[in-house]
Amino acid sequence: MIAPELLRTPAQGKSSDFYTIATLGSHSALQILKGAHDEGFHTLAIANRETERLYRSFAFVDEVIGIDNYGEFMDLVPELESRKIIIVPHGSFVAYLSLDDHKKMSIPYFGNKAVLDHEASRELQRQWLTRAGLTVPRQFRTAAEIDRPVIVKLYGAQGGKGYLFVRNANDFEQRAGQLARQNYILQEYIIGVPAYIHYFYSPLTGKLEIMSMDRRYETNVDSLGRIPATAQQNMEIEPSYVVVGNSPLVLRESMLAEAYRMGEDVVRVSQEICGPKGLFGAFCIETIITSEAKFFVMEISARIVAGTNPFIDGSPYSYLNYSEPMSTGRRIAREIKNALLSNNLHAVLDDSGIV
Repeated sequence: MIAPELLRTPAQGKSSDFYTIATLGSHSALQILKGAHDEGFHTLAIANRETERLYRSFAFVDEVIGIDNYGEFMDLVPELESRKIIIVPHGSFVAYLSLDDHKKMSIPYFGNKAVLDHEASRELQRQWLTRAGLTVPRQFRTAAEIDRPVIVKLYGAQGGKGYLFVRNANDFEQRAGQLARQNYILQEYIIGVPAYIHYFYSPLTGKLEIMSMDRRYETNVDSLGRIPATAQQNMEIEPSYVVVGNSPLVLRESMLAEAYRMGEDVVRVSQEICGPKGLFGAFCIETIITSEAKFFVMEISARIVAGTNPFIDGSPYSYLNYSEPMSTGRRIAREIKNALLSNNLHAVLDDSGIV
């Protein structure tokens, strides 16, 4: 259990004055820490040597701890657990720490760690999405089944690194050596517009919000799209899908109801498969929208995603709810503050690693 003094709301000053919001200096850390600062929290970035100076340059980052690499984060746990720190995870936590590291982390952690098993497993994630009634692309078990273009996706949060576009079964067999000793899935390649929908679900109010949306700029596949097909024939350039940035997107209002329903159903099913808390806080449903305005759901990220970074000053959707700048990072901090003010901090934290 979390120590009683951590749950106690301070009698004087802001409820957040005695708490520190901490995260790894990567991914969406600037947004998270700026939002925490704006909500009155002390802020801490745990950065590697290459990025330490960057995070020290921002006035809203109150404290920076430098480590040689993010794999050393777990060595800091004894120091961090002695303080009133709340960890806000993002994609770099998923990329650099193992599931076991997350589960045994003995620091109050925003979010439900039980969801991580379903996010990390492509099979469990697909079961989750289909159980929620979402439309997912066809998935092939073996190369022999491939009868249309597919995208080969590696496991984990790697920003599209290592993904392959494969035209047919023969093409896959010729290139399978590139995937040696890696876990991957063979997913039907859907032609349409990528749309990444950012949500926030509050366990305090039971309300789901659409926070923002983005498209990802991927190299070099987006550059290839500007070259005529006839000119590409002799170039022998292999498409790659490494994400280098994000662009804001606003969806047609007639499609918003379906986007909202998808978020509701994902949360509902998570409460059936991941314990009563289910999925809460920030998450993202990654979709492709076809010319028939049909959503195909590619995957889900059960945490804040980097696509929320264009909206540090808020988005058209968050403004509809708040009439003030409200990034997803700040929304996380406000949820923590509201939990403190209502003496309900346990509702927004996972303390499963605390003994």
